[in-house]
Amino acid sequence: MNHTNSSAAASASGSADAANLRRNSRRPKYSKFTQQELPACKPILTPKWVISVFTIVGVIFIPIGVASLLASRDVVEVVDRYDSACLPKNVSHKDDKVAFITNQDIDKNCTRTVKIPKDMNQPIYVYYQLDNFYQNHRRYVKSRNDQQLRDKNEANETSYCDPEKTTADGKPIVPCGLIAWSLFNDTYSFSRDGKNITVNRKHISWKSDRDHKFGSDVYPKNFQNGTLIGGGTLDATKPLSEQEDLIVWMRTAALPTFRKLWGKIEVDLKENDTITINLENNYNTYSFSGKKKLVLSTASWLGGKNDFLGLAYLSIGGFCFVLALLFTILYLIKPRKLGDPAYLSWNRNPAGR
Repeated sequence: MNHTNSSAAASASGSADAANLRRNSRRPKYSKFTQQELPACKPILTPKWVISVFTIVGVIFIPIGVASLLASRDVVEVVDRYDSACLPKNVSHKDDKVAFITNQDIDKNCTRTVKIPKDMNQPIYVYYQLDNFYQNHRRYVKSRNDQQLRDKNEANETSYCDPEKTTADGKPIVPCGLIAWSLFNDTYSFSRDGKNITVNRKHISWKSDRDHKFGSDVYPKNFQNGTLIGGGTLDATKPLSEQEDLIVWMRTAALPTFRKLWGKIEVDLKENDTITINLENNYNTYSFSGKKKLVLSTASWLGGKNDFLGLAYLSIGGFCFVLALLFTILYLIKPRKLGDPAYLSWNRNPAGR
């Protein structure tokens, strides 16, 4: 009798310990989700399947690359670097260049001529290109106040605009910040056979910027009134939403070499036409050894002239074709016998379930 009681007690104690162990265990309750046994697509990479995929990628990518490259080659582009050519002959040292460009009393007009290599159909986009100008510098990018640009009631809001926040007597600058202060201010005019070519300067900025980022009731105030002038000035009678040069400039570039749209020529230019460009060389790129270029360019369905996209597609498509050919040769010369898929782990039932 005592033996029976002690056995029952031991059994009850063991059950309690097992229950406590299960209760304190961190192992999740069994389910197909926790054990990753839900139905899933698990393709088997057979040689035929791999060769087919590489071949399909090559067949798709190579025509796209050819089309992109042809579209880029159809773009006619004329580039003229003028930062060095528009300096006096006796100005060669860096300090002399900076002194020349910062002197407001010197005439900086310059005349350049370019020859059109092929027919250019309208619209012809006029860009200015700057090299070695780091608009992506962290302090430069942050030196602006979007609330001030958008709302006239925030005109006194100049936080984040250091060092161009206020004038010497403490008045707020609108628009404030280094980006606006360094506004590009070279100007261009074009003529052909003595007749002026009109350049459309409207709608050169993003519509979303004009409508949402720059207020139609915000006007420039105390801008470029300091002793050190960074770049262009603004018309105090026009709201910021209509100052498209500023809007284009304040969409900062990601790379140190960039182009920004200056205007559009809406007449066709013919092959061998000689275009005379009268420009004002005002913008100071000499202090940081930068370059200035004027670019005339047409556009294709893919955009401007850029061979990178076409070459990238051709390279990837060609590489896939080479891999497909290599795998095909290996498969024909030395084929491998495939194992039985029934032995794969996901095709077997878990042990005990």
